[in-house]
Amino acid sequence: MSFGLLFMIVIIGITGYRILGFTFVEAFYQTVITIATVGFQEVHILSNSGMIFTAFLIVFSIGIFAYAVSTFTRHIIEGVYRNYYKDNIVKRKIDRLSGHVIICGYGRNGKQAALELIEHKVPILIIEKNPDLVQTLRETPGMLYIEGDAGNEEILEQASIKTAKALISTLPVDADNLFVVLTAREFNPDLTIISRASLDRSDVKLKRAGATNVIMPDKIGGKRMAKLVAQPDIVEFIDYMLLQSAENAILEEISCEKIASFFSGKSIQQLDIRNVSGANIIGMKRGDNSILINPLPETLLTPSDKLFVLGSRKQIDSLVKLIASEIE
Repeated sequence: MSFGLLFMIVIIGITGYRILGFTFVEAFYQTVITIATVGFQEVHILSNSGMIFTAFLIVFSIGIFAYAVSTFTRHIIEGVYRNYYKDNIVKRKIDRLSGHVIICGYGRNGKQAALELIEHKVPILIIEKNPDLVQTLRETPGMLYIEGDAGNEEILEQASIKTAKALISTLPVDADNLFVVLTAREFNPDLTIISRASLDRSDVKLKRAGATNVIMPDKIGGKRMAKLVAQPDIVEFIDYMLLQSAENAILEEISCEKIASFFSGKSIQQLDIRNVSGANIIGMKRGDNSILINPLPETLLTPSDKLFVLGSRKQIDSLVKLIASEIE
């Protein structure tokens, strides 16, 4: 608004001086030195009408000019200081991070991944080089971010990649994702790396570069569309189940790494999970990465297994305690 008023005063000044016989350049110059009150000599000796017009122009413009300058200065200084202050707070938090997930790119896929991880209370850090998106992150309470290129080794080091749990690369260009995967794998050989891919055969290259898994949004989207035609109720049921809040039925992954010695080597039936906790084991991932769907009651549990469990948050917490508890 202040700059709009200032622009209006400049137009009025130029118009007035033009009427008094000044050229456009002379009128513009005379208007600027009058509004700014710098005390330079007039372009031409002013007539009585010119002096009266100049006097009124000074009276009306001096406040507007001061207001515009102060608003601009405050915006620049406060904006820079505020960003600098927030960035320093975020940097101190990042230096203490461990077991977090690094998300490279805050586009549509990156934002969705961030929201999902936040929902599961997983600590995240976002690397983004678009200044507008960085400003959005800066204004989001509690969000940790780094402005820069995710393929840059220094940026990944700043993101505490050596202590990170996983990295998700959602950059729109496959070549950029490939470079991020290569760099990240070099820093952390044990890191779980999930990458996006758009082009055919890019998934193979990304896996060779070190990606643990590769997601192709276009292919997944096409399959989903077909499923909605062929099996719409199943898709709706799965979506409903996956999107439930923690208070309702949710699908959770539970590691048996800390399984109590009492249960190690014993079967699901002996654990009596359904009756004791109320949760249901609907699948398992064995130590050799094989998947069991709806495992039989006779299936033996080992510390290398992961259970896919359906139940409420209370039921799942009860199961976790059961698996980890030592029974005399």
